[in-house]
Amino acid sequence: MRRTGSARGALLAVLALLATAPAWANDDLDFYQTVDRQEVGSDDTFRLTVVVVDAPPNAQVQLPESEDFEVLSSSRSSQRSISLSGGGPAVIQDITRYVLVMRANRAGRLKIPPSQITVRGKTYRTQPVEISVRTGRLGSSAGQPGGSRLPDPFASMPSQPPDPFADELEEDEPTIPRGDSDLFLRSSLDRDDVFVGEQVTLSLYIYSRVDLSSVDSVTMPKLEGFWTEEVESPTQLSGEQRIVDGVPYRAYLLRRRALFPVKPGTLSITPAEADITTGFLFAGHRVHRVSNGLKVKVKPLPPGAPPGMSNAHVGSWRMSMEVSQTRVELGQPVTVKVILEGVGNVKNVTPPKLTGPAALKIYDPTTTDKVTPQRNRVQGRRVVEYLVMPQRTGTFTLPALEFPFFDPRARAYDVARTDPVTITVEAGAGGVSALPSSPSQMADAANEQKNVLTAGGLRPVRYQARFEAPSEPPWKRGFFLPVVLAPLGLLLGVALIGGVRGKLATRSEADRGRQQAKAARRRLAEAEKLQGGSNVGAFYAEVEKALHGFLEARLGMPVGGLTRDVLTERMTAAGADAERRSRVLFVLEACDLGRYGGGGNPAERQKVMDAAAAAMEGWA
Repeated sequence: MRRTGSARGALLAVLALLATAPAWANDDLDFYQTVDRQEVGSDDTFRLTVVVVDAPPNAQVQLPESEDFEVLSSSRSSQRSISLSGGGPAVIQDITRYVLVMRANRAGRLKIPPSQITVRGKTYRTQPVEISVRTGRLGSSAGQPGGSRLPDPFASMPSQPPDPFADELEEDEPTIPRGDSDLFLRSSLDRDDVFVGEQVTLSLYIYSRVDLSSVDSVTMPKLEGFWTEEVESPTQLSGEQRIVDGVPYRAYLLRRRALFPVKPGTLSITPAEADITTGFLFAGHRVHRVSNGLKVKVKPLPPGAPPGMSNAHVGSWRMSMEVSQTRVELGQPVTVKVILEGVGNVKNVTPPKLTGPAALKIYDPTTTDKVTPQRNRVQGRRVVEYLVMPQRTGTFTLPALEFPFFDPRARAYDVARTDPVTITVEAGAGGVSALPSSPSQMADAANEQKNVLTAGGLRPVRYQARFEAPSEPPWKRGFFLPVVLAPLGLLLGVALIGGVRGKLATRSEADRGRQQAKAARRRLAEAEKLQGGSNVGAFYAEVEKALHGFLEARLGMPVGGLTRDVLTERMTAAGADAERRSRVLFVLEACDLGRYGGGGNPAERQKVMDAAAAAMEGWA
């Protein structure tokens, strides 16, 4: 009986050992591959998962390779599962997964080759996988569907009031380019369908799966047709984790700018460029990357605009009026501030002009701007400050002001208004009721003041005379001869000036144009000396002065305060062709950008110099 019991125990032990033995010991290997989608676009990514169960440590796995597919990333994960059922022995499984994020290189019915694993000299293969590929992009790619950022665990907490522009700040998801999947440059917009004057936010990112050392230079896109405002320009590389088409990247923001389209139509944004150094210390490698181009569809403002509406008056605005005092003495000034604040193109809006009765003299104002971008939206305030000087006593009213604007969120026009302001002017200590405005009134005011002083007991200072010797006759004085000869010298001077003017008048228009071109080149030569220096703003300011001087000579009028549209009209009337007008506008736009935070690239400064010289040459 003891031997029978021992035999049964040995048999149970052997069965238990066989039950817990790995599958590869019995040549029973679980090995297969699957895809997450059966139909994709040629621009989409998909996920291939290769699973092997209970593979020995020395097993060699060969993942599929094919010219029809591009592997963007691969990862490996392992886990062990233990299952107990029916009181029997424990079943232990070691599961290894290989995940490949792939993209098809062409359209059609394609086949993914089988994966292979070699165990103890024996090779196992999975079944091939067929997938249908269409041209273009069909939908969400591998990874996180419909988003490129990691989820925010606090997004649903009502800790702050909702942002009315929150739904407008999401950037479109980037697409991994072919050939530069480890490091690429990407331009994106928060939207591409807007009204004239409505803000579009342009962001330039580096997406990288390699170590970055530095960004040596950045050339921003040409932004013709836009008024631009710098929103964010980091001085140090700071990346954040993002998932692009199922592939993890580090995203580094290079520039973020607010664009305000100034004309309707489809406006193009050219690609940006950057020189980037990867690696660290002596292992660095410099690469050049070019971003994608973009297009923005700009719609004209709808009909029914109120009087005084401008294309720059787009956004959400409030207007108010601040007065330093409403009761003053005659001769004391009053400060009036017209304040316009809100979200929109702060530096390009024009508050209404302050007007008033003739008894209040209003001097030319001074304007100050304060821009405070928040959540990538340009907002702030523009303050126009007037000095008002009362001219006589009485009660006077500054009329209410109106500022029409278009609200893109409501898709409707609105008007911001102020209340009228009443100013009471009282007589001063002298009792004068009006300030003099003519010589006769000034004399009367002086006599009135004299009477006031006399009535108060004050008397004018007495004049004390004294005797002097008779003066010499005029002809014996030193100034007599020069005075007599002065008319003759004046006639000779006039004749000389007339001769010089005659010679100058005979100079041809071609000679005059050449002289002006030489003067412009000398100014550009001064700018060229500043080209390689550290003061980029001084260089662009000098180029702009040279071009302004040349345009004023050609157009016969000041050009400093002209808008781009008016300047274009003046150049067209003066006979400038389209190419020359385009160069002039490009140089002026580049100078604006260079003075306010851009244009650090030497190649870009040289391009501006060449364009300015070309714009000045050969203008008949």
